[in-house]
Amino acid sequence: MAEDRKTCSVYLYIPNIIGYVRILLALLSFYYMPTDYVRAGILYTTSCLLDAFDGYAARYFNQVSLFGAVLDLLTDRVIAPVGLLVTLSILYPTYSLLFQLFLVLDISSHWLHLHSSILTGKQSHKTLDKDANALMKFYYSNRIFLFSMAAGNELFFVSLYLLYFTQGPLFAGGGLFIIMAAATAPVAALKLWVSVIQLKTAVTKIVKVDGNQKYL
Repeated sequence: MAEDRKTCSVYLYIPNIIGYVRILLALLSFYYMPTDYVRAGILYTTSCLLDAFDGYAARYFNQVSLFGAVLDLLTDRVIAPVGLLVTLSILYPTYSLLFQLFLVLDISSHWLHLHSSILTGKQSHKTLDKDANALMKFYYSNRIFLFSMAAGNELFFVSLYLLYFTQGPLFAGGGLFIIMAAATAPVAALKLWVSVIQLKTAVTKIVKVDGNQKYL
């Protein structure tokens, strides 16, 4: 009985509740994406911004949980970007292959990275080996850089979505959403490169584990 109560309490952790709200907002934004870019943009952006609060809430209220970590990763890497990139593939059919490749690389690299961390006994996918790639180590160890990369990447694709409907209000002699897309494009490119490094590193680790087990 006590164990059941403890399990139920994990579901009701404040950071996990924030995670549920993020998922709900993302799903609502998908509903409006084809027809109402204002509501869709507000809902999706709010869902993304709440990502900055669930981790803080987990540490502040001492409510860190494995379920919360998986929920956060699922929302960040699967639910939110999948819906947006699928919509972009429909709105920009000429570039649909690029959006699909980006989506496949992003999900597969993070999934393999998480799996390799588990296989090598890491308690967190953010814990890297001492000889890990310098960019990846900085990416996972510096919270400001990590958040900036994630936010910039999301803003790039959100800007592309909004640009399909409008260039936005004039700002510095141009449409705001055009400026946003241009400003965040390098961030998205760097995030893509991090995913490539992450994928290669994770595959190498898994193959190494496989080789060590084979010769035991």
